[in-house]
Amino acid sequence: MNRRTFTGGLALVLLAAVAPLWAAASLNGAGASFPYPLYSKWFDVYQKKTGVKINYQSIGSGGGIKQLKEKTVDFGASDAPLSAEEEKGMPGAVVHIPMAGGAVAVILNVKGVTKPIHLDSASLAGIFLGKITDWNDKTIAGCNPGVTLPAQKITVVHRSDGSGTTYIFTDYVEDISAEWKTNVGKGKSVKWPCGVGAKGNEGVAQMVKETPGAIGYAELAYSVQNKLVFATLKNRAGQWVAPSLKSTTAAIDAAAKTLKANIKASVVNQPGAASYPIVGVTYILAYTNQADKEKGAALKALLNWANTSGQEYCDDLLYAALPAALVAQNKDAIASIK
Repeated sequence: MNRRTFTGGLALVLLAAVAPLWAAASLNGAGASFPYPLYSKWFDVYQKKTGVKINYQSIGSGGGIKQLKEKTVDFGASDAPLSAEEEKGMPGAVVHIPMAGGAVAVILNVKGVTKPIHLDSASLAGIFLGKITDWNDKTIAGCNPGVTLPAQKITVVHRSDGSGTTYIFTDYVEDISAEWKTNVGKGKSVKWPCGVGAKGNEGVAQMVKETPGAIGYAELAYSVQNKLVFATLKNRAGQWVAPSLKSTTAAIDAAAKTLKANIKASVVNQPGAASYPIVGVTYILAYTNQADKEKGAALKALLNWANTSGQEYCDDLLYAALPAALVAQNKDAIASIK
């Protein structure tokens, strides 16, 4: 039985059971742009099925966390889990519910380059540290024998807003580069050594598309929508791997045990020959104790649907559906919302 559909019947039963409580409800959410293509599809389908309207603002993970803290939304969305300090600053206990997996693609706009090129750890870190400044640099050329790379200046494009995509990307670069770990580190916002900023995954993808010589990072769906060339990266098994549904799913499957032990754990650089290395899960964040009974019931129904029937929509939008173990774990987490 397909793991994406085996609990679909349960979701429908749950919807029917609580329908009287939330039939007239609407929900407001804000946060990550990383899952926006998926959330946009989910919320449209869900409204048509139930009549419940979900207003979602794609403002970046940092903005979503801020609005959740201020209680101006019913749920927040982030690709970065709350830090211990952030959790302490919240006015109530918050539950993390992973909704899907996604890949961060390294996107390029290089003169004459129409197919993916290889970037190893030294190349990627060197570019974003500002130490490699030209596309025909010998470090990049050494990864791409037989490929003609232009004498073109590199423009690094990064996020200007607090971003879970940045958290996943910098988490990976920190893992592969001691210099990055010492001098830059990881976070939703970091002090970038070089480059120009753009807002949201949408903004980074658009700026890379419009800027000759540019390199940036964005969730895979954005690179495909904008028809951008991306890099293949060397994973832990020593294989060159491109971002794809298959390689994202392989990484999320490999991370299932890690996430079962700690739902906030990093899942970059997972083992396995097929695993793409810059992968993360995207979370819905919600208060365990809901102040509004009707909205609380509506939120739980939405989350149960997304965790089960909603997973069927992941593949077409290039997100990795959750492994069965995480679906079961989420069920318990959703049930904890009161």
